[in-house]
Amino acid sequence: MKRDDGEHLARVRRICLALPATVEKISHGEPTFFAGKVYAMFSNNHHNDGHVALCVPAAPGVQEALIAASPKTYYRPPYVGVRGWVGIELAEIDDDELAAHILNAWRIIAPKKLQSARR
Repeated sequence: MKRDDGEHLARVRRICLALPATVEKISHGEPTFFAGKVYAMFSNNHHNDGHVALCVPAAPGVQEALIAASPKTYYRPPYVGVRGWVGIELAEIDDDELAAHILNAWRIIAPKKLQSARR
């Protein structure tokens, strides 16, 4: 059974908690990152789905393009996938690319006043 030994969650925390007004809470049994609303959800083989991943919102059309280009790295997560969120297999992505996805997710979700403070 696939499970994170803490390495991937540590990567996600380091990147997410560097963004303004980010708060980590447990939601649906997993570490979840908020900037007012949820912008990233860690998945540690949630419901035995086989994924050690991060789920983030993506701009329209991005989910489909990522999955088509790299189905080993990206997938359509249950529940939120229908709203354009994308699952990212953490073992398949480096920190720089992961950070870019997290920042884009934060920009989609974070209130505009937070985003202008980050510039």
